[in-house]
Amino acid sequence: MKKILIILSLFLPLTTTQAITVDEIVAKASTLWENEKAIKVPNFSLVDIEGNVHTDESTKGKYLVINFWATWCPPCLKEIPAFVEFYEKNSDRVEILGLDYEQADKKTILEFTDTFMVNYPIILFDDKNGSQFTNFGDVFGMPTTYIYDPEGRLVDFRMGEIDIETLEKSIL
Repeated sequence: MKKILIILSLFLPLTTTQAITVDEIVAKASTLWENEKAIKVPNFSLVDIEGNVHTDESTKGKYLVINFWATWCPPCLKEIPAFVEFYEKNSDRVEILGLDYEQADKKTILEFTDTFMVNYPIILFDDKNGSQFTNFGDVFGMPTTYIYDPEGRLVDFRMGEIDIETLEKSIL
């Protein structure tokens, strides 16, 4: 709903210079959302800080949450406890991959994730994984989260902090 309102706010100024009706704006917004829902999880292969490999094939059958974050990002830090709590309760049907979008060494990230008691896989932006990060799309702000259903269809996209209620609404 927020996306539709944002799209409407972008189109409304055009109504003064062009004859665009509200029905046309709503139809266009609906088309954009339908196109977005048609987006599928890309092919990917990522190695987490524990050495485990995660791919589009290995995550099939579960909801997949891709969360781009960084240690210097206050909203990222604020949302980590929600991811931890949600993953603890739902890891049987949800896979969360935290993609650390910064040039940080493994030791620094391990200390950081230990402090926050992160219980889901963390992927470093390094020589092995860096090229795979762009498979999910451009990241214009932190945090950015993509949520895919068990069939691999994009069901939600968020730029900014996400809370447990939003995760539950998108997945449960």
